Parts: sequence; structure tokens; C-alpha cells
Amino acid sequence: MLQKELIRRSIQPSAVRSDVRLVDRAKSPQTDCSWSRVMIGDTMTLLSLLGRIMRYFLLRPETLFLLCISLALWSYFFHTDEVKTIVKSSRDAVKMMKGKVAEMMQNDRLGGLSVLDAEFSKTWEFKNNNVAVYSIQGRRDHMEDRFEVLTDVTNKSHPSIFAIFDGHGGEAAADFVKAHLPDALKQQLQAFEKEKRDSGLSYASILEQRILAVDREMLEKLSSSHDEAGQKGGGTTCLVALLSDRELIVANVGDSRGVLCDKDGNAVALSHDHKPYQLKERKRIKRAGGFISFNGSWRVQGILAMSRSLGDYPLKNLNVVISDPDIMTFDLDKLQPEFMILASDGLWDAFSNEEAVRFVRERLDEPHFGAKSIVLQSFYRGCPDNITVMVVKFKSGSGGGKTSQ
Repeated sequence: MLQKELIRRSIQPSAVRSDVRLVDRAKSPQTDCSWSRVMIGDTMTLLSLLGRIMRYFLLRPETLFLLCISLALWSYFFHTDEVKTIVKSSRDAVKMMKGKVAEMMQNDRLGGLSVLDAEFSKTWEFKNNNVAVYSIQGRRDHMEDRFEVLTDVTNKSHPSIFAIFDGHGGEAAADFVKAHLPDALKQQLQAFEKEKRDSGLSYASILEQRILAVDREMLEKLSSSHDEAGQKGGGTTCLVALLSDRELIVANVGDSRGVLCDKDGNAVALSHDHKPYQLKERKRIKRAGGFISFNGSWRVQGILAMSRSLGDYPLKNLNVVISDPDIMTFDLDKLQPEFMILASDGLWDAFSNEEAVRFVRERLDEPHFGAKSIVLQSFYRGCPDNITVMVVKFKSGSGGGKTSQ
């Protein structure tokens, strides 16, 4: 019995120790996980602390500002000849611009901006008695504007002809219309005067017929030739004013525009732009099977920014662009106008009708009746196009001769 008891006691501690070892082995993975959690928690706490430090100290506006200043000073005073050159060039550019602005303001007060004429690659100007024209190529690579002034010195009863042609897609269309419209129109008007109006025609009907005839002639020429403008579908606007003793007749095709200043200084529209977004024009284009789309501006078939023009024979074949002029007649005795402005759309991109009238009216005493000043002002306002402005004064009588560009 004693031996059995001793054997039982000697076995129990061993079993207990074995159980303890088993328990320890079973608990060891949990202990490792606990230590991992502690390490991860400490790491997150440290990162959070660093984030707070950066947010409250390094990312403060004052700190960032001081850092930028420090970097700029370090770059300027140490190995940065390039930086110094850029800074100096910028300062020189600012000084130059300030000087030019001062010159512009001073010359504008003196009645002209001729000090900056050398900046333009090409300019055209004309003045004869009551008519002045100023035209610049501006920021475009080519000059596509044309103008014409025709007056009869020997017989002032014949109407004077003033015209603006703003070409696009090349110069050929504007050149063609300038060469074939004004002179032929003058001959037809003189023949009409000799017939003493027994034909049942009028100045307005003769003007309309001649514009449509020139368009047909040009389309035949351009479509049948290898002319570059014809291949590209070049065209032009057409703004023509007939001035007689008592009435003013204005025909317009496209987006060149005329405006008149009446006796009270009010702006009177002499024409209306032909734009694709206008309801009347949009409906007509849709009926013809065409469309308009917007890409910076509304365009017919995604191509032309006006809905009527002379030329543009590919679009004429589709009948989505037409050459029918709008013609308006004005009673000079009623309006008693001071002057009128005829201009390409380069001016009207920068000036409204009312603003243009006010601007020119304040400068009628200038050599070009304000035409030069308003052209240059349009350029300074950022107009990217050719700009041509014609100012005709009504108070000083008619001029004489022929002038064109």
C-alpha cells in the first residue's frame, strides 16, 4: 500500500507539469497577437502624432510662406543665374508694358495712337474730304479685308458707293468681288440715271441684282478653276452703301456691319448680321437639309460662321448658305445724320454699335475722323482678326474720286 501511494504521488506532479506546459503552449499564440496589437497601436499613435505636428506646424500658411521665401532667396543668391535672368526679364517686360500703356493713354488723349503703328505688319489708310478709312492686318497671317470708295466728281447727283468686303478661306473671293462689283454697279447706276428711271427699277433693285450677279459669276469661276480659294470654298462678306442727296441705301451679305449716328448722337443700325444662330436663318438652313453646330461659335455645317456670303460654292451647292442681300433704305432728311461707320467684323468683335458711335463721335476732329483710333483700340482689346473701318461724314459734302484696297 505504501509503495502504491508513493508511486501515485510521484506520477501526479509530472502530470501537473505536463498540463502546465500544454497550457503555456496553448496560450503562446495569443500572447504574440497581443504584442502585435500593442506594436501596431503604438505605430498608429506615432503616425497620428506626426500628422498632427505637420498639420499644426509645417502645413500652416505662415510656415509654407516662409518656406517659399527661403527657397526663393536661396535660389536667388546661390547658383541660379537662370533664375536671375528670368526675374530680370520679367521686370523688364513689366516696365515695357507700363511704358506702352502710358504712351497709349497719352496718345489717346492727344487724339491718336500713331506711336504704335510700327507694331503692325501691314496697314492701309485713306482720307478724302468727308471719307476716311483705316485698315490693319492685325494678328492674322494674311490680309483678307478689302474696301472701295467710288464718288463722281463731275456729277454729284450720281450716288457715291462705299463698300467693305471681308474675305475668308483666302483672298480670292474678296478680290473678285472688289474687282467686279463696284465699277459695274457704278456703270449700271449711271445708265439708270440716263434712262430717267423709266425702266421701273430703283437703286435698291439695281444693287440687289448686281450683288447676285457677281456671286453667280464668282461661283462659276471658282468652281470650274483650280484656284486655291475655290478648292477651299473661300468666300466674302459684302457691305455696300449708296449715298445720294436724300437717301442712303445699304445692302448687306454676311457679318460686316454698318451703323449711323443721327442728329441726336443715337446709333442707328444700317444692317443686321447674318448669323446661323438667328431664328430666321436657322429655320432656313434646317429646311434646306443643313445643320448648325457650336465650336467656339455657331457654324453652318460646322464650317462657316455666317449664314450668308458671296462665294463658298460647296455650301452654296447644298443651298444652306445663300447670297441674298438684306437691303435697307434711310431718309437722310429725317435722320439728319452726322456720320456713318462701315466696318468688317473685326471692329464689332470689340465694340457694340452704341459704343462705336460714341467713340468715333468724340474723335471726329482727328485726321481720320476716329477711324484710325477705333481700329487700334479694337486691336488693343484683343481682336484677333483683320480690322477695317470706314467713316463717312455727312456734314462736309461729298468727296470725289476712287480709292480702294
